[in-house]
Amino acid sequence: VQLVESGGGLVQAGGSLRLSCAASGFTLDYYAIGWFRQAPGKEREGVSCISSSDGSTYYADSVKGRFTISRDNAKNTVYLQMKSLKPEDTAVYYCAADHRELCVLYGSEYDYWGQGTQVTVSS
Repeated sequence: VQLVESGGGLVQAGGSLRLSCAASGFTLDYYAIGWFRQAPGKEREGVSCISSSDGSTYYADSVKGRFTISRDNAKNTVYLQMKSLKPEDTAVYYCAADHRELCVLYGSEYDYWGQGTQVTVSS
């Protein structure tokens, strides 16, 4: 079971990035997927998640209207489209999977984690 994030990088404020979370060793169809981030010196924060049952999505208030989570079960991949990026979005972004129907933004509920991808937004 493995999750691999990609798509991070350095972008100017106002720019966009799309993160990918590719799964191997299991099928994402039956897993809720969450995106989390952790900035230096700060606690891990739930950013967004997508449910396995009905595709319902949830967002942290700090990213609502700017980030969009989606899943492509055929590619066994979940995406996080990030627009209008701000310097405060700078962090390592992790995706996580849990075998459940409805997603939550609590990291402790997730069993599988990727290694993370760095997102740096310059002002």
